[in-house]
Amino acid sequence: MTDPSRRPKAFRLDEADVVLNEAPAESAPEHADLAVVVAEEAERDSPYRPKLPKRRWRWSAILISALGGLISLAVGVAIDRLIADLFARADWLGWLAVALASLVVVAALAMALRELFGLWRLARIDRLRTEAEAAAKADDRAGAEAVLKDVVALYKSRADTARGRAAIAAHDGEIIDGRDLIVLAERDLMRPLDIEATRMITNSAKRVSVVTAISPRALIDVLFVFAESLRLIRRVSTLYGGRPGGIGFFRLTRHVIGHLAVTGTIAIGDSMIHELVGQGLAARISARLGEGVVNGLLTARIGIAAVDVCRPIPFIGETRPKIGNVFNELVKAQKKAVAPADRTQNSKEH
Repeated sequence: MTDPSRRPKAFRLDEADVVLNEAPAESAPEHADLAVVVAEEAERDSPYRPKLPKRRWRWSAILISALGGLISLAVGVAIDRLIADLFARADWLGWLAVALASLVVVAALAMALRELFGLWRLARIDRLRTEAEAAAKADDRAGAEAVLKDVVALYKSRADTARGRAAIAAHDGEIIDGRDLIVLAERDLMRPLDIEATRMITNSAKRVSVVTAISPRALIDVLFVFAESLRLIRRVSTLYGGRPGGIGFFRLTRHVIGHLAVTGTIAIGDSMIHELVGQGLAARISARLGEGVVNGLLTARIGIAAVDVCRPIPFIGETRPKIGNVFNELVKAQKKAVAPADRTQNSKEH
């Protein structure tokens, strides 16, 4: 087997004079792994292996692009004709139309730049959160320092983060472990923002619970919960430095809903109320009060998911806001809102 001058010969493995000897592991060819990779690639490229069809142009994308182009041409031709007609009527009307059209173009460009800047900031926050989590998990000091540098730059124009940024700068060079650097940034920089985010979530949940308890129509409840949830997502994003535009806010909302679905925290039922209240107190909550509490808790969950999505540093050393902290405030607000209505109704009955 090791004689290089031996000529190749064909034989069958089931012949009587053929003896198979297993080669030791150390005698394996130097490029055995390479041969295995080549064999796998050959099998992958085999004509007998089914291949997925290549992605082609979508007719829906072509349709939307063509319609958009036609609409743009129609709008441009209409504006050009309007300006020409105004010039034919009076020169000052034509110049006024030109000035207004210029303002429209400038405003459209400004809105486009704002949307792009908002998308860039959201992508930057997502990148920082991923890098911070990786640096903390690997205890990478260099990676943690790079992340903290970007986080400090993200908040450098905000006066409410000046103390946290100064604390991080004061401890620069004193911390050895990368995880400890991330935890320090959480404590000094993120904790005040987390406290403010918890206050926003609690206030939004209280508003939703009170409106649900006193509103006479279910449609009003649905619309108010929807509007308050969107408002809370935008406020939380702005608090942590997101400031999304229209398209960015749509993507952020979709991200928050996806986070809720992945973490399995969208469903709220009576069992959760029993867990949070305990000692049979849920049995004494009226139907109207319970409905308001459930809607308030749903809003609080959306706010907590928004914090997870919008926070540039994941929760490692700090504790994320909890539903239990919001629940007692919801019950107190509900009782204050429902008690006057109940007294009024009782007085009318008497």
